[in-house]
Amino acid sequence: MNRNLKALIIVLLIVFLVGGGTLFAKSLLQGQSENANESAFYTVEKAALSINLTESGTIKSRDQFIVKSEVEGRTSVIYVIDEGVMVKEGDLLVELDSSTLEDRLVDQQIQVENTEADHVSAKENLEVVRIQSKSNIAKATLDNQFAMEDKGKYLEGEWPKLLMEKETDVTLKQEDFRRATDDFNWSEKLYKEQYLSETEYRADELALKRADLQVALARENLNLLTEYTHVRKLAELDSEIEQKGLTLERVTRESASDIVQAEARLRAYEAELNRQKKKLSKIEDQITKTKMYAPADGMVVYATSSEFSWRGDSQPLDEGQEVYERQELIHLPTADSMMVVVRVQESSLGKVQVGQKVNISIDALPDDRFQGTVTKIAPLPDATSVFMNPDLKVYDTQIMIDGIHPSIRTGMSCKATILIEDYESALSVPIQAVIGRGSETIVYVKNGNDVEPRTVKTGLDNNAMIHILEGVDQGERVMLTPPLAELPKGRRPNSGSSSDKQDNSSKTTQAKPSGRPPGQPTGQAPQRSRAQSGKAP
Repeated sequence: MNRNLKALIIVLLIVFLVGGGTLFAKSLLQGQSENANESAFYTVEKAALSINLTESGTIKSRDQFIVKSEVEGRTSVIYVIDEGVMVKEGDLLVELDSSTLEDRLVDQQIQVENTEADHVSAKENLEVVRIQSKSNIAKATLDNQFAMEDKGKYLEGEWPKLLMEKETDVTLKQEDFRRATDDFNWSEKLYKEQYLSETEYRADELALKRADLQVALARENLNLLTEYTHVRKLAELDSEIEQKGLTLERVTRESASDIVQAEARLRAYEAELNRQKKKLSKIEDQITKTKMYAPADGMVVYATSSEFSWRGDSQPLDEGQEVYERQELIHLPTADSMMVVVRVQESSLGKVQVGQKVNISIDALPDDRFQGTVTKIAPLPDATSVFMNPDLKVYDTQIMIDGIHPSIRTGMSCKATILIEDYESALSVPIQAVIGRGSETIVYVKNGNDVEPRTVKTGLDNNAMIHILEGVDQGERVMLTPPLAELPKGRRPNSGSSSDKQDNSSKTTQAKPSGRPPGQPTGQAPQRSRAQSGKAP
């Protein structure tokens, strides 16, 4: 009996302990769940808010001379001054190998002399052509003049003379014929009376016939002269005048052509001579540029020490190294004041403006802090960064360091914190509590046991907190892990449950809960219009 009672008591005790433990564990889990739910919300409060941007940069001199290689092609360095040396204006900094240029100089000098000889020859040839052309034109002009004078001479001298001779000859022959006729008539009378022999009679008869033939011949000669010989002579003289005129024109044109060709040849040799002389001067200038001197007093800094090479294979400037045209070799700072050059990403470019104050810390001077001012923002992205990564665009920004600090050296690494805005009291929420949905910016605000989406207007952010301009009030609680998709009506999100997280993770078409509109890259500030931000760009 006692054993059964003890067993019953033990069973009841075990049941009591198990039931109590279960109730205790359930109560503990509910408390943890409530704490977890509470921790998934953030209470909106007014507090100091600093909007700044921190970027790494390099110290550079505000004013400096850049010594570049101006020798064409690639050339070896045969002398370079030590880095860090203080130099005076006119001191030799770098000397490049000029042996190849000196060989080219000798060849070019020979070429210039040959071209000068050709130029002199062309110049003399032009004078010869001009003289010869003048002589040819004078001769052709004279021949043409003689041809016209020959016609005048013939018409006014030779032709009247010839005509007179032929007419005189006809007249004389006619007179001879009358005399022969008289003689024959007398001889005929005497022959009939037998006072004259028949032989004498026949002789006078033959003389008459001869005289008659002479008259006919003289007349024929006169007719031949006037009808044919004279006409032909005039045609020959006119043709000669025409030929001499054409010859004069041809010679004139040929002479002009020869002179033009000679002048063109002279101009060509003049141009060639000038070109060869320019090449000679260029080679002489290139030889001069193989020695680079200090343009002012300053400290020598190798360009390879102050510039970052994206290839990662930058070697210090040294003798024997090959350099190319326009390559920066030495930077010669000439001012005590310094500046910082930082590269601002495209996503943060809208926050940075000229005139903003900057806090600067230098790695080599950890105990010192410096102030500066943004003075220049590059209008275009850095070409090197775009080449390495087309999706990453950075803009070189210059920050002038206030005051003169001898301890700062060119090439030092530093961090620059640009002070964009500083609010003494502003509403802000963690940046992951804000999401972009369409053209709206939304936060989820706790309303009793439920949450409701609310459109807000935001300002700038510092990659941790974002300024809320309107849409929520102080004391309201916003959800830190808002759903990526819009919740169905009547559904209450369980912020701390794994099922809700699993549901959120399945919405792949929405942006991550980083407080940015859909499509905004991670790590960048959400893009907002001027109306949303309430600030001018």
